[in-house]
Amino acid sequence: RQMEAKELGKLLDLFLESLPKDSRLIFLRRYWYVDSVQSIAARYAIKENTAKSILFRTREKLRRYLAGEGIIV
Repeated sequence: RQMEAKELGKLLDLFLESLPKDSRLIFLRRYWYVDSVQSIAARYAIKENTAKSILFRTREKLRRYLAGEGIIV
């Protein structure tokens, strides 16, 4: 189980490195630092709907990436 967690961690790192900087930072603010969408939008001077769209698209990319690696979410 610990090995699986390490492997998943490595895959997540690779995925995050593949993202454009803005998408990566927004994704991390939301899911690592648990910032609200409103807070993220204010921090990066974007509309809340833009932040929501970026998060949605990034989650979909992550889902496809993991599926390609044989991990079904």
